[in-house]
Amino acid sequence: MIIDCHGHYTTAPAALQAFREQQIAGLKASIDIPLSALPEISDDHIRDSLENAQLKLQRARGTDLTIFSPRASAMAHHVGNETTSRRWTQACNDMIHRVVSLYPDNFIGVCQLPQSPGVAPVSSAAELERCVKELGFIGCNLNPDPSGGYWTSPPLTDRHWYPLYEKLVELDVPAMVHVSSSCNPNFHATGAHYINADTTAFMQFLTSDLFADFPTLRFIIPHGGGAVPYHWGRYRGLAQDLKRPRLADYLLKNVFFDTCVYHLPGIELLLRVIPVDNIIFGSEMVGAVRGIDPETGQYYDDTKRYLDALGLSDADRYKIFEGNARGVFPRLDARLVRSRV
Repeated sequence: MIIDCHGHYTTAPAALQAFREQQIAGLKASIDIPLSALPEISDDHIRDSLENAQLKLQRARGTDLTIFSPRASAMAHHVGNETTSRRWTQACNDMIHRVVSLYPDNFIGVCQLPQSPGVAPVSSAAELERCVKELGFIGCNLNPDPSGGYWTSPPLTDRHWYPLYEKLVELDVPAMVHVSSSCNPNFHATGAHYINADTTAFMQFLTSDLFADFPTLRFIIPHGGGAVPYHWGRYRGLAQDLKRPRLADYLLKNVFFDTCVYHLPGIELLLRVIPVDNIIFGSEMVGAVRGIDPETGQYYDDTKRYLDALGLSDADRYKIFEGNARGVFPRLDARLVRSRV
């Protein structure tokens, strides 16, 4: 089985975005638009949004199951207030649940959280629990910067985040560190802000004892880890200078990297630097980079093609495409086990 750990519903029906635009217009008039204002979205609308996009590419590229979450750039936690975020988050997560209900063999859900600048992360715990226990989701996306590029929140290693981590541990689900859109003009969202966040999260983990407090807490750092694999020697050296343990001993039991790297040399470097046990296949297809590479004639985000070109051993191929995802997402593993009984 080939499991893609990083998929977003970037092609959701237009009615969902219409609700968001209604929310934003309401904010200007000091009106909190209720969730009941969400336009009706039929099952056929959902099918149409997927059949010529994610499902078509799954079939063409030979992947089996996508771990699917709401569109990351649309989370936009900096927009509105806590009520705005809670209602928008519920609408988006409910759409993911409908996708999974229609295509249970193709998708499994991961939720966004109703974060807002200045609001304690524990306020997101109820939605996380609803999505895991009621909707069958297996993880969440955690935005380390709800301010949208201004980084007003404490580091991910601060006790500010601990109540949410306690809920993640209780539910035994991982979090993917994933920022949303940037309202800071210095940082292009997908070209800078995303990669900045991936790199920043890793450095925060490196300088802390977070995993001594939460030994079973698991994070996926997307987009190949940002700058981390490219500067692995820098991070090893910094850890050494700071009298930290070896990275493999205190980070790599809890931190994993996906393969959303859009050229073969980048994938080669990722696999040369990061242990195979810490790499999970991901593509983020129909995401940040949707075009065809003129140098290869193939889609940039067809990351399976790059891995196939490496001549991986059967053991490594199993780990990257299936085994590691099963370990990082225990609720996924339990579902797959049940489906094969």
